[in-house]
Amino acid sequence: MNHAFVAALAETSQTAESLAGQLGVHPKTVARWANPGHIPQSRHRAAVAELLGKDVTDLWPDIVKRREPVWFRPWVDIEREAVTLRAFQLAWVPGLLQTEAYARATLAGEALAPDEVDELVAARIGRQAVLTRDRGPLFVVVLDEGVLRRAATGDGALMAAQVAHLVACAELPNVQLHVVPADVAIYPGLNGPFTIAEISDGTRVAHVDSQAKAQIIEQPSEIATLERRWERIRGEALPRGRSLDLLRDAARSWT
Repeated sequence: MNHAFVAALAETSQTAESLAGQLGVHPKTVARWANPGHIPQSRHRAAVAELLGKDVTDLWPDIVKRREPVWFRPWVDIEREAVTLRAFQLAWVPGLLQTEAYARATLAGEALAPDEVDELVAARIGRQAVLTRDRGPLFVVVLDEGVLRRAATGDGALMAAQVAHLVACAELPNVQLHVVPADVAIYPGLNGPFTIAEISDGTRVAHVDSQAKAQIIEQPSEIATLERRWERIRGEALPRGRSLDLLRDAARSWT
């Protein structure tokens, strides 16, 4: 329980419903902010602090300990609030499902100092707590089979451990993992990876990767385009059981 937030509500005679009405969000969203690890999106934090007469760091001290890059923090806030995450990845294992060794391998070749790599890896691994917390989001992932077959720094043992980790994650009750097999011809996923988050009030937000700069997309028409694309990609993927069989086969191929 975030006692500082709960106490601030009581001191100002606010309720989840009254605060939600002033912010334009669902009361369930406000109620979740009282739980550990749930931090409002950046656009709401300052307004909440002002309404409650507190500093943001008084209500959510973990903000000052954050390790993820500043530009990525708005998406991490969305990820924490999401009730459903739907992700497609063409080339990488999603960050929420990476092992530490694989995460380090994805940063190889970047112009980063060792301590910067440590910070980025710690932030990525730390994000994974959303999948194992109480009432964590439903995480539906579609991977291109090439993700499972591409070596990370030429290390077979590293990939064996990563794919085995995917199998373990796929067996979590709130994780569904599907694979688009290599024999599928050209399909919409080849346009690139993206993630769609759904918040409890029904709002949908997307994160789209690129070589230059990732984008957070909120425009309803663009979200609708991504959702149509998601359905077409999901339609090319194997069912959950057959995807698990393919994952296990890929893990064995690396040993």
